[in-house]
Amino acid sequence: MGSGDTHDDALISRRVRRLETLLEEKGVLAGARLDEIIDASLSGASPVNGARVVARAWVDPSFRSRLLADGTAAVQELGFMEGAVQRLRVVENTPAVHNVIVCTLCSCYPLRLLGPSPSWYKSEAYRSRVVREPRQVLTEFGLDLPPSTEITVWDSTSETRYLVLPRRPSGTESLGEEELAALVTRNALIGTAAV
Repeated sequence: MGSGDTHDDALISRRVRRLETLLEEKGVLAGARLDEIIDASLSGASPVNGARVVARAWVDPSFRSRLLADGTAAVQELGFMEGAVQRLRVVENTPAVHNVIVCTLCSCYPLRLLGPSPSWYKSEAYRSRVVREPRQVLTEFGLDLPPSTEITVWDSTSETRYLVLPRRPSGTESLGEEELAALVTRNALIGTAAV
């Protein structure tokens, strides 16, 4: 976007409505069909999907490698993000580095893997503060990291979405993939929680 453009919800809403109107006027799509497409796209959107991706990465080192190399292709192996136009980049938490995602312009977010974004993710306070003072923001979420842990903030865009691969909790070696997936929260996939 140019420096004179704004990226607020009202502008986006107007653009979306104009696009819908043009599609209907040109006979490309009827309004009811457009609603069906949008509903179908959102019907499978859930943080359960992201949790399944993480659990697979925890139990399958080969999948984990593919996920970190090309997140889009790897999640498509599991049936997620088919037809997505955005690139998915997966960033891995380690003992030395903790990752957190934000979209400083609006609320770009891997919807199909995380479900609808939480209100705090869209808030101006989170979008501005997590970039300036990530450690303090994470502490407010209840995530206290050691001072030696580097925090990396990833800014999502309309082209690239991010997903955090949290660290596997210790003591979970005997758990299966479904049990592991049940441990993963949406906040962990954003980076505002450990798991």
